[in-house]
Amino acid sequence: MAVSSAFVACPKLETLLNHHNHLSSSTTPFGLIGVHALQRNSRSRRCLIQRARCELTDSAPNVATMTALEQLKNSAADRYTKERSSIVVIGLSIHTAPVEMREKLAIPEAEWPRAIGELCGLNHIEEAAVLSTCNRMEIYVLALSQHRGVKEVTEWMSKTSGIPVSEICQHRFLLYNNDATQHIFEVSAGLDSLVLGEGQILAQVKQVVKVGQGVNGFGRNISGLFKHAITVGKRVRTETNIAAGAVSVSSAAVELALMKLPESSHASARMLIIGAGKMGKLVIKHLVAKGCTRMVVVNRSEERVVAIRDEIISGVEILYRPLDEMLASAAEADVIFTSTASETPLFLKGDVETLPPACPEIGGVRLFVDISVPRNVGSCVNEVETARVYNVDDLKEVVAANKEDRLRKAMEAQTIIAEESNQFEAWRDSLETVPTIKKLRAYAERIRTAELEKCMSKMGDDINKKTTRAVDDLSRGIVNRFLHGPMQHLRCDGSDSRTLSETLENMHALNRMYGLEKDILEEKIKAMTSGQQK
Repeated sequence: MAVSSAFVACPKLETLLNHHNHLSSSTTPFGLIGVHALQRNSRSRRCLIQRARCELTDSAPNVATMTALEQLKNSAADRYTKERSSIVVIGLSIHTAPVEMREKLAIPEAEWPRAIGELCGLNHIEEAAVLSTCNRMEIYVLALSQHRGVKEVTEWMSKTSGIPVSEICQHRFLLYNNDATQHIFEVSAGLDSLVLGEGQILAQVKQVVKVGQGVNGFGRNISGLFKHAITVGKRVRTETNIAAGAVSVSSAAVELALMKLPESSHASARMLIIGAGKMGKLVIKHLVAKGCTRMVVVNRSEERVVAIRDEIISGVEILYRPLDEMLASAAEADVIFTSTASETPLFLKGDVETLPPACPEIGGVRLFVDISVPRNVGSCVNEVETARVYNVDDLKEVVAANKEDRLRKAMEAQTIIAEESNQFEAWRDSLETVPTIKKLRAYAERIRTAELEKCMSKMGDDINKKTTRAVDDLSRGIVNRFLHGPMQHLRCDGSDSRTLSETLENMHALNRMYGLEKDILEEKIKAMTSGQQK
């Protein structure tokens, strides 16, 4: 492909051409320049974008420049303005990766904004969100390039977790656009949970939106996706009976513990709960529902334990112990549930070896049921003869029952998810024409203003305010009536029978007729520049 001198003076346009057309670095000198540009660090990339923007707007028009712009409109860089970026999810869940890997990848909620900032600092990532729970670690991004975006995010995950890229690739799953949309909707509805229909995941999806508010990088597409996922989660639970009789991770943990205890010891087993957060509170409630009347709760503060005690029916004894009495409390317990946000284990082999055996009624073996990620109980504790450790991956044994009923409920929910996925895609489609709508209105406004000034200058200086306002209103009315037809044909929100392809054809036609394409490219480069500088 011939390259004019204008491109040599504009490295960012070279990078765009090379990036979006995937030109081979071995075929043209232009390709070599693009490869070197992509290999620079983020500061250099910002300089390239700024320089390109300045040269597009400040350079004096000449034949060479016009030729370059014409080439741009027919090149792969033009697709930068025409092809939308892809929504991609790169994830590892309880279905694909062991807890040993998930806990290394887990990102605490307080670190989500930092993670979003780092992800959006990658070359091909525009927006991002993190969904990190005990059962999953999923990163949602809006990527300029699917392949390169996935590669960059996977390398970032490897860097932050210390897990080799090759190992992450063995356990990750990748979903794009419609599939990614359907996945987060299924997650929010509880269909992808270990426990079908469990409600805690919906609260976690809501938390992603809450934490992301105001964070640069949690942009329109990704935030819109998660907000729509919340709507789907609520609708599925309202219109189906998927949540009827559904258990949570906490209730499954209680069921697992009771499965491992002799039935005769259910009432007498000494229960210890470490952590009085949401998960710990649910463990306590499910123990009470199973007939447990006495338990000890270790927590950083007593206030939460008191609040839980006030919610529970009378006749149940809930004793509070501070964290510094954790080991002493463990020595007096037969079953220990852990659900804290600690990033380091609370129990290791050396700690458990010093504890006395559990009650003879349960076989002298102390049970640790750890539903935290990262884990609160080290796997080395299993080496102690008088201890058995179970984590979230072991809950599959509990939820394997009633498989047919689970599948029937899932089918009901899928109908809703398919409908909502179509609505979300229609909303995303409608965003495609926004730059053209804005530029067309701005173009019409420039003409209106210029012609209005000519008219007013001819009418003289003695025109009163009422007449001036009337002429101004008239000009605005004419422009609005003129724009009404084009604007209607740029609509693509699912409210009429117009297809996306028809709408995009209309958009490209208007771009060509009014010369809006160059302005839209400049706007995208400007947006990228301002986003990197924030």
